[in-house]
Amino acid sequence: MSDATEANGTAGAAEPAGGRHVRVVLVDDHRMFRTGVQAEIGQTAETGVEVVGEAADVDQAVSVITATRPEVVLLDVHLPGGGGVEVLRRCAALMADAERPVRFLALSVSDAAEDVIGVIRGGARGYVTKTITGTDLVDSVFRVQEGDAVFSPRLAGFVLDAFASTDAPPVDEDLDRLTQREREVLRLIARGYAYKEIAKQLFISVKTVESHVSAVLRKLQLSNRHELTRWATARRLV
Repeated sequence: MSDATEANGTAGAAEPAGGRHVRVVLVDDHRMFRTGVQAEIGQTAETGVEVVGEAADVDQAVSVITATRPEVVLLDVHLPGGGGVEVLRRCAALMADAERPVRFLALSVSDAAEDVIGVIRGGARGYVTKTITGTDLVDSVFRVQEGDAVFSPRLAGFVLDAFASTDAPPVDEDLDRLTQREREVLRLIARGYAYKEIAKQLFISVKTVESHVSAVLRKLQLSNRHELTRWATARRLV
C-alpha cells in the first residue's frame, strides 16, 4: 500500500470475529512501523479491524482521512509537516459538519506529558505508547470507536493533572529550542539508553541519533550526556 492510498475492502471478505468492525487509518512516518501494525491488527476476519488507508505526513494524513472517513485514526504525535496536533486541527476544520465522527487515538513512542496533553487538547480521544500489545491496541481502537477515552495507565495521570489545574504549564525556553525528535532522543539518553537502543526504538539510524545528540548539546550549551542527564532530571523529563 502506498503512503496515501485507501485500501478498499474486498467483496465477500470473511465476517469479523464477534461481529465487530471498525475502519482505521494508520498515520506514522515510519513505513516499517505501519507495516508492523497492519500485520498485527489488520487481519479483519480475526480482529474486526479494517485498515482503509495509511499516511506518512500531515498532508497525506488529512487527504486520506477526509477521503476514507474512518471511524478511528491511529495517529503518531511527531510527523513531518506539523505533527499530530496539526492533523487534528485541519481535520476538525474540514469535517466539522460530518454526520459520523472520526475519532483519533494517539499511538506514539513518546510518553512525555507535553505530548500527551497537546494531542488531547487538540481533540484526540486517547493516547497509548508503542509498547502496547496488538490485543490491547485492538481493544483500545474499539473503545475509542465507542466514544471512550483510552490511555496507558501512567499517561492518564498527566491528563488528569493538566485538566485539574487552572494554571497553564510554564514555558521552558530552553526546551522549546529543541525539535520534537530531539526531545525524544534527549529523554532516552537521560534514561541511560545506548545509541543503538535509541535508534532501534525510534526507527532511525545510529548516525541520526548522534546528530540529534550533538544538536541537543549545542542548543542547551551542555558538554556531554552526563550534563544532559542532570539537565533533564532537574526538569522532570526522565
